[in-house]
Amino acid sequence: MGRVGKRIQDIRKKYDSTKKYRFEEAFGFIAAAASKKFDETVDLAINLGIDPKKSDQMVRGTCVYPHGLGKKVRVLAIVPPDKVEEAKEAGADFVGGDEIIEKIQNEEWIEYDTVLTTPAMMGKVGKLGKVLGRRGLMPNPKVGTVTNDISTAIKMAKAGKVEFKVSKTGVLCVPIGKVSFGPKKLYENAIELFKNLIKLKPPSAKGAFIKKVSLSSTMGPGIKLDEGEFLEHAK
Repeated sequence: MGRVGKRIQDIRKKYDSTKKYRFEEAFGFIAAAASKKFDETVDLAINLGIDPKKSDQMVRGTCVYPHGLGKKVRVLAIVPPDKVEEAKEAGADFVGGDEIIEKIQNEEWIEYDTVLTTPAMMGKVGKLGKVLGRRGLMPNPKVGTVTNDISTAIKMAKAGKVEFKVSKTGVLCVPIGKVSFGPKKLYENAIELFKNLIKLKPPSAKGAFIKKVSLSSTMGPGIKLDEGEFLEHAK
């Protein structure tokens, strides 16, 4: 087994997989197991008390972290001619209209992380579902990626706005930053996520909304967290 595998094995011997840890202690295990060759992404896996088979219990939203995500976000703005300059000035990496749509259709071009558009363009952008949909890039007004305020949307995307959507198993997997952020910045990002998430509890969902929370990194183990710590500070 390679050095990475051995390091993770050694860390697993040091924590109790049945115990729930406070965030800072859990991060200590994550940091110790992290690769020294690249800055791993840190994720939260959150089990929700919902029935994902019911359409009225779908949980989907966005969050802008106080410390961003630690990566450059490439923004594509598909806009009408009168919005092109606004999009460029706001910092979009790629801006265009019909020609961009044609490029995506013909070349399956996907060298961007977020797609923003306006309601007026959505009829045309909707035809890109085959390319954008399966990669989770299709603009959606529910998460603010279809808007006439294209400038604000671009600035939020560049600041590290993250979109999240519950899986078919009722779990949210959401990045909160990089290992190099350290526990304080990651925790503050996590609290912001929980503040946004709590507001999205479906009225029809019964019982505890946040059931389980765990912390992990790109190549590291998953550490169970004390969900009460987040709920206490996210109110």
